[in-house]
Amino acid sequence: MSTPKYRRILLKLSGESLRGTSGDESVDPEMLDYQAQEIERVVQHNVEVAVVVGGGNIWRGNRAIDRGMDAAQSHYMGMLATIINALAMQDALERRGLHTRAMTAIKMDEIAEPYIRRRAIRHLEKARVIILAGGTGNPYFTTDSAAALRAAEIHADVVLMAKNGVDGVYNADPRRDPTATRFDRLTYMDALSRGLTVMDSTALTFCMDNDIPIIVFNALEPGTIERIVLGEQLGTLVSNA
Repeated sequence: MSTPKYRRILLKLSGESLRGTSGDESVDPEMLDYQAQEIERVVQHNVEVAVVVGGGNIWRGNRAIDRGMDAAQSHYMGMLATIINALAMQDALERRGLHTRAMTAIKMDEIAEPYIRRRAIRHLEKARVIILAGGTGNPYFTTDSAAALRAAEIHADVVLMAKNGVDGVYNADPRRDPTATRFDRLTYMDALSRGLTVMDSTALTFCMDNDIPIIVFNALEPGTIERIVLGEQLGTLVSNA
């Protein structure tokens, strides 16, 4: 078995990645099982995995804000949506025999553990997959920011940003512009100055300040996470170098 390049990863999944291609269900069982299988392949290499999942498949906060809802109220509803996704992901992983812990930034003792940094690290050391839900626990911060923050807290080697159907960072939207060019490598400053879609600017700046590399890849290409963890150059690497 190959030696992993990364020993501890933070995987950022959007809520939309659980919806599936048809979009008929908020959480598609087949897509959920696919994501669980991808994580299982990585765990088999004795890699420690933390997952931060979004909630956009259930609640689109910006749309509600545009219709007049209080922003903080809408953001809290989005945090609750991430917890629903975390419970679904936990079930899918446990059905594959993986030891899993769901941890929430908003206290919900009956259904998940509260997020405590040292406890989260201990779970990882015991080869448990941790799913970190509820964002940062504060409104006005995206799950991208939560992923960057948690990656720093648990000392993750890399943040893996899963994108639906896009295999990296481009200079334009490849789904609309056939001449769009993919970047193999970028610095944080390049991504910020060009306004490229890596993650939100707050999260990207946080990763830059804490020197946490980011790899943007296609979540719908089977085996990609495993190949990245084993050292293959896929997607777009964003770092200080």
